[in-house]
Amino acid sequence: MTALAEADAVATPLLDALAAILGAGGVVRGADLERRDPGLFMPPSQAVAVLRPTTTEQISRLLTLCNEHGQPVVIQGGMSGWVRGTQTRSGDLVLSLERMNAIECLDPVNRTATVQAGVILQALHDAAEAESLCFPVDLGGRGSCQVGGNAATNAGGIQVVRYGMMREQILGLEVVLADGRIISSMNQMIKNNAGYDLKHLFIGSEGTLGVITRLVLRLRERPTSTSTALASAQSFDRLTRLFRHMDAALGGTLTAFELIDNAFYRVNTEQGRHAPPLPRDRPFYAIVEANGADHSHDREVFERALTQAIELELIDDAVLAGSERERREIWDVREDLEHVVRDFQPFYAFDVSLPLADMVDYMEAVKARLASDWPGAAVAFLGHMGDGNLHVAVGAGGAEDRHGVEACVYEPLRRIGGSVSAEHGIGLEKKAWLDISRNAAERDLMVQIKAMLDPRNILNPGKVLDGIAST
Repeated sequence: MTALAEADAVATPLLDALAAILGAGGVVRGADLERRDPGLFMPPSQAVAVLRPTTTEQISRLLTLCNEHGQPVVIQGGMSGWVRGTQTRSGDLVLSLERMNAIECLDPVNRTATVQAGVILQALHDAAEAESLCFPVDLGGRGSCQVGGNAATNAGGIQVVRYGMMREQILGLEVVLADGRIISSMNQMIKNNAGYDLKHLFIGSEGTLGVITRLVLRLRERPTSTSTALASAQSFDRLTRLFRHMDAALGGTLTAFELIDNAFYRVNTEQGRHAPPLPRDRPFYAIVEANGADHSHDREVFERALTQAIELELIDDAVLAGSERERREIWDVREDLEHVVRDFQPFYAFDVSLPLADMVDYMEAVKARLASDWPGAAVAFLGHMGDGNLHVAVGAGGAEDRHGVEACVYEPLRRIGGSVSAEHGIGLEKKAWLDISRNAAERDLMVQIKAMLDPRNILNPGKVLDGIAST
């Protein structure tokens, strides 16, 4: 009998009770379970079954049972994370929010959306747009990621420089704790200083403290004009000055400022891939985008700001999108990861955050460390430069060299106070490096909070933190 079959047999009485709570289609197991996508960069699922509730009350009842039995539960959303935060072990149960996907209320007067956690981000974008509103968190996985997962990881994306991360968009939350208690704090207001704002405990907690079931999200007015350009510069210093120049010249409408280095740009603009909007020999490129409400005026201001940047020698060239198709072609050069994943082998992806003033020295330090240990290593940088978030793509060594490659990327962050995770979380991938970004007192308090809210350690056990025993 396989390990999975043994675990399945042991868990059958509990599964029968859970199936009775969830009803038809509520439990996925066997061949149907094996056909499910395990998620990015993860091995095949080792879970016993997937639980698919449709209500908060069902989640409360099933977690009460699982807590009584000491049964580990791994919470899964759209499975688009990069840190193995939803990876399973033999004997785990998966709790999927996929059937809790209703947009319960979209209020155009208060500019809020009340949604279940399983709502796909793109579906929320579409619903908001129908009311001439927008939900400003936007990222490459918009077509599969769920807003509950966005909250659980405090997702960022391409518009953080203007609107902030997921945390800034959440007015209220409903959460089910490990013992089944429902904490419903569905606040509708931007201002509410009545005691502790408990939602912040669960935003970014990666499913280790509770299961986010419903959210009240803040919406904004939908921009009616978009100006997008790809610019190139001879030095990183010039790009940092370009960022300040464009932010000041655009009067608060700068929405995205994305870095692409030469290595990434060349990979994605090889023959037969994306056509290069600018020559392929420039050290650095930046996508600059602004959203406004008056197309003619906004475009005039945007073009004038770019012209001034060229006159100030901040950039040496730029191409301005003249249509939505051209805008999409610019963004495809940045968002298409298929080619770098295929070309950089073995492929490693990193998501770090650091002060902008330290960014170019950090990039050089990473490249030097990799070259010293693995001559010929491939490395490319891209990301949300406007808010200090770099994504690092590495192809070096073999599978046995993972820790060494990670050290090359993470250790230079230690002296500059950088973060090993900007927007993807810790999961399993980054636990060993958490001490770079959180000191001992912080980590001890995290363990204490986890022990208070989940004393039997059933929620996503083994993720984010070590030193927590199951009981």
